Amino acid sequence: MSWQATATWKASNDPDFTAKMSRILEFYDHPPADGRVLCVDEFGPLNLLPRTGQAWRPFKKPLRTRATYTRTHGVRHMLAALDLATGKITYRIRDRKRWREFLTFLKQLRRRWPGQRLYLILDNYGPHKRPEVLTWCQANDIELVFAPTNASWLNWIESEFAALRYFALDGTDHRSHAEQDAALGAYLRWHNQRAQPKHHFAINSRIRQTDYTINAA
Repeated sequence: MSWQATATWKASNDPDFTAKMSRILEFYDHPPADGRVLCVDEFGPLNLLPRTGQAWRPFKKPLRTRATYTRTHGVRHMLAALDLATGKITYRIRDRKRWREFLTFLKQLRRRWPGQRLYLILDNYGPHKRPEVLTWCQANDIELVFAPTNASWLNWIESEFAALRYFALDGTDHRSHAEQDAALGAYLRWHNQRAQPKHHFAINSRIRQTDYTINAA
């Protein structure tokens, strides 16, 4: 017996988990020659609050966060797409993340890469499956490739979001959305200037196995 912290796991109960996972891994391992693969997701909510983090500080004088009993500046959301061919991230920050904002973002992606089929790997968030979105994608040579339910680890952009959170948000206390947006934009510009094509997704990792359950906490 030992004193241990509670741990939680995240597992997909999607009845088509194996087929959906295999298809996504096939896109990662063998991108189709007739188009471009993008991993799409929302990042947020981007509210204004002091965030914990790490920093160089005098001995026994850690950074302290202020209390925020009221937050009156509202919330924003980032819509982002990771281009596997280049490793670059295209993004927009919006006040809402409804199907209208999502469709507008898809139209921007379509204009950015004209003349080739787009394969978008994304989760099952409701606005992604709106009839208006599905109809427009079908008419504009965009195929939506939905991940299994509760299997966010299969979307390659999630690892990029972890880096974005660490380098742009952790340890910050932005007082305006403009200031916070600028910090996010500065990191993404730095990232895109150094981006490399994405290959070898989680090779030899357990997350490629059909019985994988992710340790969430």
